[in-house]
Amino acid sequence: MDYADKEEFLKEFGEDYGYPNGPKSIDQIRATEFKRLENGTVYLDHAGATLYSELQMEAIFRDFTTNVYGNPHSQSDISLATCDIVRAAREQVLDYFNASMKDYKCIFTSGATAALKLVGEAFPWSHQSSYMYTMENHNSVLGIRDHVYPLAISRYALSQGAAAFAIDVEEAVDNDGLSEGLVTSTKISLHPIQRRKGASFPERDPAGDAYNLFAFPSECNFSGSRFNLDLVNIMKKNPERILEISPFSKGRWMVLIDAAKGCVTQPPDLSKYPVDFVVMSFYKIFGYPTGLGALIMRNDAAKLLKNTYFSGGTVAASIADIDFVKRRQGVEELFEDGSASFLSIASIRHGFNLINSLTVPAICRHIASLGMYVRKVLLSLRHENGADVCTIYATYTSEVSYHDTGSMVSFNLKRPDGSWFGYREVEKLASLSGIQLRTGCFCNPGACAKYLGLSHSDLLSNIEAGHVCWDDNDIIHGKPTGAIRVSFGYMSTFEDAKKFIDFIRNSFVSFPNKSANGNLSRGGSSHFSPEGIRMVMQFVILLYLASDLFRISGMERWLSVSKYVIKFITVYPIKSCAGFSVERWPLCSTGLLHDREWLLKSQTGEILTQKKVPEMCLISTYIDLNQEILVVKSPRCRDELPINLKPDSYNGGIDEIDLYGQRYEVLGYADEVNLWFSKAIGRPCSLLQCFSPKFRVCLNKRGDTVMCRDLESRLNFTNEAQFLLVSEESVSDLNSKLSSKADTRKGIDGVTVKVNPMRFRPNLVVSGGEPYAEDRWRNLKIGGCNRCQMINFTHKDGQVQKSKEPLATLASYRRLKGKILFGILLRYDITELDTDSYLEVGQEVHVNPE
Repeated sequence: MDYADKEEFLKEFGEDYGYPNGPKSIDQIRATEFKRLENGTVYLDHAGATLYSELQMEAIFRDFTTNVYGNPHSQSDISLATCDIVRAAREQVLDYFNASMKDYKCIFTSGATAALKLVGEAFPWSHQSSYMYTMENHNSVLGIRDHVYPLAISRYALSQGAAAFAIDVEEAVDNDGLSEGLVTSTKISLHPIQRRKGASFPERDPAGDAYNLFAFPSECNFSGSRFNLDLVNIMKKNPERILEISPFSKGRWMVLIDAAKGCVTQPPDLSKYPVDFVVMSFYKIFGYPTGLGALIMRNDAAKLLKNTYFSGGTVAASIADIDFVKRRQGVEELFEDGSASFLSIASIRHGFNLINSLTVPAICRHIASLGMYVRKVLLSLRHENGADVCTIYATYTSEVSYHDTGSMVSFNLKRPDGSWFGYREVEKLASLSGIQLRTGCFCNPGACAKYLGLSHSDLLSNIEAGHVCWDDNDIIHGKPTGAIRVSFGYMSTFEDAKKFIDFIRNSFVSFPNKSANGNLSRGGSSHFSPEGIRMVMQFVILLYLASDLFRISGMERWLSVSKYVIKFITVYPIKSCAGFSVERWPLCSTGLLHDREWLLKSQTGEILTQKKVPEMCLISTYIDLNQEILVVKSPRCRDELPINLKPDSYNGGIDEIDLYGQRYEVLGYADEVNLWFSKAIGRPCSLLQCFSPKFRVCLNKRGDTVMCRDLESRLNFTNEAQFLLVSEESVSDLNSKLSSKADTRKGIDGVTVKVNPMRFRPNLVVSGGEPYAEDRWRNLKIGGCNRCQMINFTHKDGQVQKSKEPLATLASYRRLKGKILFGILLRYDITELDTDSYLEVGQEVHVNPE
């Protein structure tokens, strides 16, 4: 279905969208309470954390600047008044879940994860207990299972002798194709049973004294599927009907619901479903405060939990020098260690006031309308060859295990040939378009494996290949390792959803191949091999400048279709710092002499770049070859710093670092040098110089040490190639496109964006020929460059600012196989005859075109 405009959308969803019967329309809410989004930001990660209202924060600020709050553990009038505020907040939380104070207590924690941790540590596990959890669960729920670390003492399930196992909940259908009764239609499929150290199953007590725990989410944070809460009543009253395998149906089953995501639109009704434990976080509902959650616990369940630690607030009396402690009897007092976060607790009433004014059912309908719209449009998208663009991950068939699909859409995108777009590519391009979304597995490994069809061997193979959470390994062996997720909040609008859909259409749906004027095909074939585009800007070309400097064996004749000349030569001595231009500069086995020969390292061992420390671009550099000194300057330092380049001037010792899969020996510097750079970038760091060892080693994918293949043409601290070359004509064409863009034509200073070639940090700028003619230069050799984010930084008046340009424009026509391509990377092909080689401005460039 194609929604051409908002009118079409409202025809289908107008009764649910925008709070038609509420105190404010959605447009009024956005105009008065979320003015900070008027800059074009589209926020679509509400499942991760929703946004706070500006009016909500104003109410909190007025509250805190009008009233005085004190520690609830004190007895002053102010502290007693604070106790009343905390007590009222507990009642408000219980009301949100329709829980009677007679049956439930609210324990404040630092978040849903802390609440889960509390249950896991205090639960009465035994060797007869079972911990059962659905495959679709957050890592924080899986953590109750336990993982043993050396010398660690654990109080979780497996370490206490319990069995642990995951399950899938399915719906059974009879021979007539009709659903049976609720109990008999719910079917459990068990995954392998886990026990610590392979212990055999002990005989179970027929009296059923063991306590078991079943955990599931009210809403899956991967797919948005909602579990049927009737599972609570089944497990509490008649677990044998679905747990047919003895002895796991024995004993008393208790139920835990992770409502961190689900309580935003459908909080479990605890008057209907006697859940023992419910965990939640407040920032998921109304954005602020963070670092505060709650455990809603049945009173009879609370009596079974054992909190072995005691602290201020949990004891009625204790004696310091003997083993004596008398605990408080109140459930909240027993489990809330230390002083409560009373200011955060005081602020939640303002969030609940906001939610209650709109009502949870109205919020649910509003959010669901946007989710359904996006889901329908994504499923309707087709490439020019008719192939589907989008695969959505959700469960639609089960009416017993799941309700509808909630407030989120998780999916991956395919090219016309059926291969996958990487989710990190989608995330990075979305960011350039002002769209904030989430990618990966969302800390839900079971759902991720289930929906992506990843077997245990797939998962272990991916880990062996180096894949971990939050990395860039989004496609391994042709399969996605995660997904893309967009999720909506109560303040999300049709315009947010429409901008996202337009972004997907414009960036990932293939149209007739455009190969002229620098355009690269998104989905069709090209003259670049797939292996040649696995990294950003992946061209390492053997280019031969002034044929006596750059040679290839067996080739002596080069065609010059156009006359190219070198216009600029730039050397960047320190990685990610500013470079300096020269008219003539010597070459060596690493490329331009001293290019990227130094880098800055943080105190934690992290290699610093402009991506994380934009202030590095403010450090200017210059090398005087005659005096053999490197001179650095910074607007943050009063004096410039000269650094002696002579071999006998180093006094910082020799160390080793790993960078880009290679191991380097490096030389350090004295404290005064490191202090200068620390002041220049505003954080502690040290300066290191690449040291040429007698042998050179590299790291393979497993991190093992192996010998490098190419010892003749070495790299300093460049990403993967010795030179980056751009052409003035290509930059000029980019500027033409920037000036004509209707929606992103204004830059940071309010004028039309215009890019200087130096924004790309090239070593060589050439002139001559047509724009992007360098794409067709022959003799490709695969490599890569990761400078892309740096070109979006500008600095003015000593301040570093970040812009979406020019990458946003480049992404619209210079993207291929997930990478933005601009310029080419070069390697100096050194020979024994090259003993005194230089590059010079004005020198002719001879290329061998295809």
